[in-house]
Amino acid sequence: MKSLMLFWKEAAEELAAWCCTSTALDYKKLESRVEHEGLEFLTITLPTFGKGLEKALERRKVVPQDFPGFAWRSGLPLFLRGFLERVFDAGTGRLLDEPCIDSLFAIRQLTLMFGKILIPCSDARVGKAMRQFIQCEKEVRETDSSMSAEDVSAFQRLSVLIFGQCLSDVDKIIHDGEVNPIDKDYPVYAGRVLPKHGPGSTAERLLGNRKFDQREWTDRLERIFPFSEYAIPNWRYLYLQDRAHFLEPGEERPVRVVPVPKTLKTPRIIAIEPTCMQYMQQAISMVLVSRIEKDQILSRLIGFTDQEPNRQMACRGSSFMDLATLDLSEASDRVSNQHVRQLLRNHPFLLEAVDATRSRKADVPGHGVIRLAKFASMGSALCFPIEAMVFLTIAFVGIERSLNRQLTKSDIKSFLGQVRVYGDDIIVPVDHVRSVIGALEDFGLLVNTDKSFWNGNFRESCGGDFYDGVWVTPVRVRRVFPSERSNTRELISVVSLRNQLYYTGMWKTAAWLDERITRLLGGIYPIVDSESAAIGRHSVLPPKGNRICPDLQVPMVRAYRPVSKPPPSPIGGEGALLKCLLSLEQRNSDEPIADSEHLVRYGRSDAVNTKLGWTPLLYGGVATY
Repeated sequence: MKSLMLFWKEAAEELAAWCCTSTALDYKKLESRVEHEGLEFLTITLPTFGKGLEKALERRKVVPQDFPGFAWRSGLPLFLRGFLERVFDAGTGRLLDEPCIDSLFAIRQLTLMFGKILIPCSDARVGKAMRQFIQCEKEVRETDSSMSAEDVSAFQRLSVLIFGQCLSDVDKIIHDGEVNPIDKDYPVYAGRVLPKHGPGSTAERLLGNRKFDQREWTDRLERIFPFSEYAIPNWRYLYLQDRAHFLEPGEERPVRVVPVPKTLKTPRIIAIEPTCMQYMQQAISMVLVSRIEKDQILSRLIGFTDQEPNRQMACRGSSFMDLATLDLSEASDRVSNQHVRQLLRNHPFLLEAVDATRSRKADVPGHGVIRLAKFASMGSALCFPIEAMVFLTIAFVGIERSLNRQLTKSDIKSFLGQVRVYGDDIIVPVDHVRSVIGALEDFGLLVNTDKSFWNGNFRESCGGDFYDGVWVTPVRVRRVFPSERSNTRELISVVSLRNQLYYTGMWKTAAWLDERITRLLGGIYPIVDSESAAIGRHSVLPPKGNRICPDLQVPMVRAYRPVSKPPPSPIGGEGALLKCLLSLEQRNSDEPIADSEHLVRYGRSDAVNTKLGWTPLLYGGVATY
C-alpha cells in the first residue's frame, strides 16, 4: 500500500504543476486517512469523491452531500481544494463559466485511479452481493406481473419495426440449420450453424478439451439442436448418442453463480453456464450478431464489438449537450425472460432456439437452487446481444411516448446518430431523456442516475469520459504493484499503466514508474513499439533494434516478454475429431490449424511468466534499422 500512496503523491505533484497549485496538504490528509481506514480509503472513499464531482458537474453546483466524510470550508471541500477552486466558485460552489479542464481531469485522476483495482472483496460484501442477486430476481417477477398492456403492445410493435427483418433472417437460418452459401456478404462461414466452446470453465467444471467429449444434453436442446447433428463428428459416430445422458427439464443442471473481482466495494456476479448450453448459445450468438452488424440501419443503432461510435457520440453530447448518456445498474439481471419472449414472439424457430439454450435455474451460494425469471446473467453468450436489443426497443418506447405518436420506419432512421446502445450504455437525445428513463423503469430496469448525464457538459459512455469535447478519462491502476519480476501479471499491468500515463502527458509520473520497473527488470527495459510483444516503454522517440534477425531480416531488441502456455488438456478419439472438424468449418478453409498443440494443450493459462530473449521490433508495421 505504501507504493500506491507514493504513486498517488507523484501523480498529485505533477498534476498540481499543470494547474499551478499545491497538493502537499492533500497528501498529508491522504496519509492520515489511509492510516486509519486502510486500503478502503484509496479504493472506495476516493472514488466516491470522484463520483461526487460528476454529480456536481451535472448539477452545476457543489453541495456537501457530494463529498461525504470530507471537511468543508465555505463552498468547497478542503481536500483537493486547489483544483476544485479552478472548477467551482470558492464562495458559492457554483460551476465557473470557464472551468479549468486540466483541474477537472486532475481531480478525476487522483480520486478514481484506484477504484477498479483487482482485489477480492470481503466475504461480507460478497454475501451482500448474493442477497442483492436474490432480491433482484424477486423484483423482476414483480415487474412481470405489473406490466401494463399498453407498454407490452408498444414494445411488441417497435421490436417488429426495428428488428423484424433481421430476426426473420436469423429465424430462417435456425430453421434451415445453415447459412446460405450465396450470402457472400455474411461475415461468417457458409454452411451449417456452428456451435463453439469457449476457453473458460462451465457449470460442470469442465476445462479445456474435456468439453468436446461432453456426454450431457437436454431434451429441450434435442428438439431443435439434435445431439447427433451438433455434438458428434458425423453420422458414423452415432453410437455416441447412446452414451449421452439426456436431461428432462426438471433434471437440468443449474448455472453456477460466482463472484469475480470488479471493485473492492462490490464484486461482479456472473453465472457459469452448463457445457451444452454455452456450446449452442455461441452458435446462435454468432449468427445473430453477424446479421445485425451487416444491417446498414441496425449497425448504427446497436453495437457489440466496437465501442468507438458510443464514445464519439458521448464526446459530441458533451460539447453540444444534445445527447444524453444513460447507464443501467444490474442491467443483465433485470432483463426479464418475458421481455425476450415478446421480442422474439413472431419468430418461432429462433424463439425456441433461444429458449432451449436458456438455463432456467441457478445455484446461488448461501441460497441454494432457485428458478430464474431473468433471461440470463453475464456468462451466457446470448446475454450481451439480447439485452442490447431489449434496451434499444425500450428506448424507442420512451421516445414514442415523448413524441406522443406512433413511430414509423422513417422515424427510426431519423434517429441515426442520436440513439445508440452498446451493452448497458445507452445514448438518446436530451429532449427525450426523461421519457426514456421512465420507460426503462416501467420495464423493471434500474437507471444509475450517478452515472447518467444530460444536464451539464460531462458525458460518459463505453469507458470514454468527456467534458465539453475534451477527453478526461482517468488512467486506472488495475493491479497492485509488483515487488519482484516473478509477479508477471502485476508487472505487465504496471508497464501498461506507465505507457497509458505517458500518452496522457503525465511524463514525470511515467518516469517515476520507469525507475522502479527498470530495477525489477535488471536494467533491461528498452523503448519498444506499441505493437511489440516485448515488455518495454513507449515513447515519441523511435525504437531501435540491437541486432538483425538472420532469418527474418528485421531488427531485434533484447527484452523480457510474457510467456504463457495453455494448460495440459490432451484429447483423442471422437472428441479430437469433432474439434478439428469444427475448427475447419469455422475458418471455411482447408488450411491447417495454426496451433499444432491444440489437442494437447487448450484453455486459459493459469500462469504467465517472463522470458529474456531477442524479440522482433516493429515500428508502424515497418522494420527500423
